[in-house]
Amino acid sequence: MLLVAALPLFSGCKKPAEAPAMGAPEVTVMTVLNRDTPVTFEFTAQTQSSHEVQIRARVDGFLDKRTYIEGQLVKAGQTMFQMDRKPFEAALETAKGQLAQQQARLQVARANLARVRPLAAQNALSKKDLDDAIGNEQQAAAAVLAAQGQVETAQLNLSYTTIISPLNGLSSFARQQDGSYVTAAATGLLTYVYQLDPMWVNFSVSENELLRYRDQINAGQLRFPKDNEFVVSVVLADGSVFPNLGHINFTNPAFSTETGTFLVRAVFANPKGTLRPGQFVRARVAGAIRPNSILVPQRAVLQGAKSHFVWVVGKDAKAQQRVVEVGDWHGDDWFITDGLKAGERVVVDGAVRVVANVPLKIVGSVTTKSAATKPAAGKQTPASPKYGSAAGQ
Repeated sequence: MLLVAALPLFSGCKKPAEAPAMGAPEVTVMTVLNRDTPVTFEFTAQTQSSHEVQIRARVDGFLDKRTYIEGQLVKAGQTMFQMDRKPFEAALETAKGQLAQQQARLQVARANLARVRPLAAQNALSKKDLDDAIGNEQQAAAAVLAAQGQVETAQLNLSYTTIISPLNGLSSFARQQDGSYVTAAATGLLTYVYQLDPMWVNFSVSENELLRYRDQINAGQLRFPKDNEFVVSVVLADGSVFPNLGHINFTNPAFSTETGTFLVRAVFANPKGTLRPGQFVRARVAGAIRPNSILVPQRAVLQGAKSHFVWVVGKDAKAQQRVVEVGDWHGDDWFITDGLKAGERVVVDGAVRVVANVPLKIVGSVTTKSAATKPAAGKQTPASPKYGSAAGQ
C-alpha cells in the first residue's frame, strides 16, 4: 500500500534541467608584424635665453633716470639708463686742461733743445747742458702722452654714463631706482636683457638612460639617425606644441657630479617670442628607430605571477599562454623584445576571458595605433650641427 501511494509522488517529479553550455569567448586578435618603428624620447626641459646680458654701471655715480619700460622689448643701441654726466664732464675738462699744460711744456722743452744743440756743437755749452735739454724734452713728451691718456679715460667714463642695450631682447625690471648712487663694484647691476630669438631648451640625460640606450644599440634594438641629427619638438605647459622644430647644438661632455646627468641643449627659432626664458616644457627628441620591432597594444599584455604573458591563437582558434619580455611603452602600445615572432596572432580584446585550449570566437582584428601614425610635420630650423650623442656614440 505504501508503494502504491508513493508512485504518484515519483511520477510528479521532473528531471533537473542541465546548465546550458557556455559559448566560445569572443575576442579580437592582431597579427604580429616586424617593422622599423620611429621612437621619440621625452624629457623635462627648461627654456633659456640664448644670450643673457647683464646691464651694469661701469662707473660710480648717481643714476639720473631709467629710460626704458620694464618688461618691454629693447633694441640694440637703445639707451636704458642715464647717469649724472656733470662730474664726468668736469673731469674731462680738467684732463683737457692738464693736456694743454703738458703740450705747452713740451713746446718750451723742444725750443730749448733747439737752442742748446748748435751751442753744444760749438763747445759753447757743456755736454751736460745738452743732455739735460734732451732729457727735459723727452720728459715733456712723456707727460703729454700721459695727459692724453687721462683725456681718453675721462671721455670713456663720460660715455659710460649713457648705458645702452647691446642687443635686441626682452628687458627685466630695474635693480636700481632713479637717484640711487651706484658703484661699479658693489651695486653696478642695473637689469638684464634676454635675447628671445633663437631660444635654447635645456634638458638632462641620466647615466642610466645613456647606458640603456647603448645596450639597446649594441643589441640591435635601437638605431640613431645618421650623424645623430635628432629633431626636437617642445610641448608647452598647456599641452600645445610649439610650432617650430629645433635641433641639438650642444651636449656637455661631462656628467654632473651632483645629479649624475649631463646637459643637452636644443636651439629653436623663436621670432614671435612665444618661448620665454625659464619656462618648464617637455622636450621630445625624435629621429631614433627601433628596427624590426614588434608592437602590441598594452591591453593585450597580462601580468602573471612571475612575468608578463599574452595569449597566442593557433590555427585551431585555440589559445596558448606565451611568456613575453616587454620593453618600453610607445603610446598605447608595448614593445615586445622577446617571446613573439612575425605572423603569430595574439588576443587583444577579451584576453581576460580566455582559457587555454578552449576554442575562441574571433570577432575582429585590430592593429596598433603606431602602425597608422605618421611622424608629425612641422617647420624645420636651419640645418643642425652634429649631435655629439646624448645616448651613446
